[in-house]
Amino acid sequence: QVQLVESGGGSVQPGGSLTLSCAISGSIRSLAGQGWHRQAPGKQRELVAGITSGGSTVYGDSMKGRVTISRDHDKNTAYLQLSSLTPEDTAVYYCNAVRVVTMDGHTDNELWGQGTLVTVSS
Repeated sequence: QVQLVESGGGSVQPGGSLTLSCAISGSIRSLAGQGWHRQAPGKQRELVAGITSGGSTVYGDSMKGRVTISRDHDKNTAYLQLSSLTPEDTAVYYCNAVRVVTMDGHTDNELWGQGTLVTVSS
């Protein structure tokens, strides 16, 4: 069974940086892309960044200019580099993967990780 495993969350001071990782566990044949979303307390989940299997990227407005998404094809892992963090960036960050095709030909249209908490506080 394919799962997404996130890591790298934690506490950081304002102005600090973090790098989040999202690894796909299990063997896959292909996927369309991966992305990061976040959900702050009392707010809706929002897109932070996405990347296609071909390397095209898209960024949400909330963190544009302070975040970089990348993907290691060989490791089936997506990364999210966060910088210049503010307390308003405190949220649970979720990774997702789109149109994942497993080695046996099964397709999952969308998979989500369990989320990793990022807390920005002095």
